[in-house]
Amino acid sequence: MNDTAAPATPPRHEPRLQLRGITKIYPSVVANAEVDLTVMPGEIHAVLGENGAGKSTLMKIIYGVTKPDEGQIQWEGREVAIHSPHDARKLGIGMVFQHFALFETLTVAQNISLALDEKASPEQLAPRIRSVSEQYGLPLDPDRLVHSMSVGERQRVEIVRCLLQSPRLLIMDEPTSVLTPDAVLKLFESLRRLAAEGMSILYISHKLDEIQSLCDKATVLRMGRVSGTAVPKEESARSLAELMIGRELPTCRHLPRAPGEVRLAIAHLNVASDDPFGVHLKDISLELRSGEIVGIAGISGNGQQELLKAISGERLLAHGDAIRMNGQPVGRLNAAQRRQLGLGFVPEERLGRGAAPALSLADNALLTGYIPAGGAGMVKRGLIQFGAVRTFAREVIERFKVKCGGEESAAASLSGGNLQKFIVGREIMLAPKVVVFAQPTWGVDIGAAMLIRQAIIDLRDQGAAVLVLSEELDELFQMSDRLAVLAQGRLSRTVPAASTTIHQIGVWMSGDFDHVDPPADQPAPGAAHVTA
Repeated sequence: MNDTAAPATPPRHEPRLQLRGITKIYPSVVANAEVDLTVMPGEIHAVLGENGAGKSTLMKIIYGVTKPDEGQIQWEGREVAIHSPHDARKLGIGMVFQHFALFETLTVAQNISLALDEKASPEQLAPRIRSVSEQYGLPLDPDRLVHSMSVGERQRVEIVRCLLQSPRLLIMDEPTSVLTPDAVLKLFESLRRLAAEGMSILYISHKLDEIQSLCDKATVLRMGRVSGTAVPKEESARSLAELMIGRELPTCRHLPRAPGEVRLAIAHLNVASDDPFGVHLKDISLELRSGEIVGIAGISGNGQQELLKAISGERLLAHGDAIRMNGQPVGRLNAAQRRQLGLGFVPEERLGRGAAPALSLADNALLTGYIPAGGAGMVKRGLIQFGAVRTFAREVIERFKVKCGGEESAAASLSGGNLQKFIVGREIMLAPKVVVFAQPTWGVDIGAAMLIRQAIIDLRDQGAAVLVLSEELDELFQMSDRLAVLAQGRLSRTVPAASTTIHQIGVWMSGDFDHVDPPADQPAPGAAHVTA
């Protein structure tokens, strides 16, 4: 952003941003209703609420992406009309979006160059990108192509792009949902320093421990309206969660059970990554049995994408026996053929891989539900049964409490968390024999996270073999029967979740698979912090 574009910083006692009576109504939903919000200079202000509560719509109004139907916006004491993101950036407002707006065939530097108002070539920006990304603990290679990056690495691009503009109000919508714990700590240190220098930060997250640690104040939205405010440091995670959802916090019920036969067997899998920045898989071996959940922890970029593609069938293998399902070699079978054998798959990328944005929820159900093995009668004799498709989509919406305008709603019209609920629900209700989840509760609220986790546990209890890859250690401990770690393309041995510790798994994530915590440090089985 040009230095001349933004006026001088106001005195700390004058609000930087005030919203008065902001209302936005869509044909099928009231997104915001008479919302008031005040953000002071140097304040880190959280906006909390369930998926579909109106948080992202409100942030888009402030950033000029969406126009409010009613209400006023005051910026540093004067009323303003923000018609576009360009107007917002001229005022000194920057935003990190939950859904990435990146061109996959371009480099990091090229993407950032296109997003900045200033005229600077990718070559000119490269040194600044390296400097700022290292300064904030979010290292990036400016020359790397975006399509080769994991979701967590793409999140870094969005954050660094915004920080390069030196905003005076920084809006962050789920900025840490796919960052590593170390990266989160470094980012928080930087945000606190920026706030101490006078920057205002609007922060959306479902991770309540982050809200408690970072934020000075919280405004809670429920069904588009302000339902209350709180000082997070004076609240517990549970009380914040219950303020968000307006009811008692649900819990997960995970009882031990004896696993059955081997459903998925990976034997000495070696995969050379197609991506020059990727990670080669080295001698991966794993057995997954019916009636159990195996969790795989690891820092993004350590071979997760390569492993997921190998299991799902997106990457065919030289040797079919390297992966077997139900005793049958599948390494040479494509994704559709593996689904015919009962494989379900939830990728980490919601839009584009998990769902087609422009298609309706019903059509998105058909994309994976047409397979006869678990297709709920959506296709008969090669003909689409549109009634069955719509019925199935409605059942997913109802069971997983997806907030939308119905089964004909476009996937892109849903909030991130509601789309995640639909994608997870779709795969679960297709009753797979083997199912792989990547980041299953990314960006969903506490109530939805508990709903999804319980549904995954229930699927295990029905005899499915479940593999979960997640960077949320609390989540893995809450759901998993056994745990392993993927680091630098290698997979550790599996251990019972009840006999290991978060500390030990964290050490393994560094690649030190020989470390073993003493028995005295064992946690209670399923122990987990409250996150949203």
